[in-house]
Amino acid sequence: MRESIAEMASALEGADSALIEQFFYSLFTVSEADEIAKRWALVKELAKGTPQRKIAENLGLSLCKITRGSRELKKPSSPFRQLLDRLASLSATAPAQKAQPAPSSLKE
Repeated sequence: MRESIAEMASALEGADSALIEQFFYSLFTVSEADEIAKRWALVKELAKGTPQRKIAENLGLSLCKITRGSRELKKPSSPFRQLLDRLASLSATAPAQKAQPAPSSLKE
């Protein structure tokens, strides 16, 4: 499975964000995409210093998932930290963009 993940990462390298978003919505079910989005949201909240219990309450996630995210964020050369830093630098240099809605076939 690692080979498949590496292959997808290579295919997505340099792709525009719209294609990557469409790929995610095609690959995952609505509930899977929602779960992944919540996990990314928890990483962003942890990075802002939001208490774990507040994150659990706001996102409806278990403290175990949040603790795992916290541990991953604290690791040296954390991929979470690297992506958060990348997102911050992209946000600082790019003009504001409106979020694209999920494809209509995925709306509940």
